[in-house]
Amino acid sequence: MSTQVQTAPPRKILRYRVAPRINHAVLATSFILLLITGLILLWSPVSFLAAGGRSGVLHRLGAVLFMLVPILYLIDDRRGAKELLWDSFHYDKDDVAWLKHILQYFMGRTANMPPQGRLNAGQKFHHASVVIVSAFIVVSGLVLWFAKGSLGADGLAMTATVHDISMLILTVLLVGHLYFTFVYKALPGMTTGYIPEEEARLEHSKWVDSLPDEAPYKVNE
Repeated sequence: MSTQVQTAPPRKILRYRVAPRINHAVLATSFILLLITGLILLWSPVSFLAAGGRSGVLHRLGAVLFMLVPILYLIDDRRGAKELLWDSFHYDKDDVAWLKHILQYFMGRTANMPPQGRLNAGQKFHHASVVIVSAFIVVSGLVLWFAKGSLGADGLAMTATVHDISMLILTVLLVGHLYFTFVYKALPGMTTGYIPEEEARLEHSKWVDSLPDEAPYKVNE
């Protein structure tokens, strides 16, 4: 008589609550709006779209949304924002070891990678870079918005250069972010908030081990 082995149904772990998912959506929307309208204002082949000043208005709207993101975090996810900032700028020996195998991760292989916490070392570098570069974008953008007339030719050129280069760097970071989102099929994690427990243990084992027993899980249907 054959017996069937009962296996536990696969589970998912809650990784992103509603608030950070909303904040992420606002950040993504504002950045895309800034990027598109910025190109319209600067790139001659599409500069005709700037006629009427609508692109300038949309650019400022994107800027307001972009600057709203940290305020949203302070309102709806202050603890999460504090943890994100701390993790993004602190590395341990496992992070250093992970960076030595970053090519393996880039190629989509996570097996036998050094154990990581809620953020792997690459994500830490990405988040820290976004924070720093965004600060340059905001400061230079505010100067161009409200003090453009008092800068003088040299000051205007320097401020505009800082603003444009910072935006270019942030665009490169976005491309990298999208690449890893595609390679590791991470988009459902941000849209639903949950990721498969097996994948979580493979990529963020230290974080999974640190979760309390009552951590929110969901059993797959």
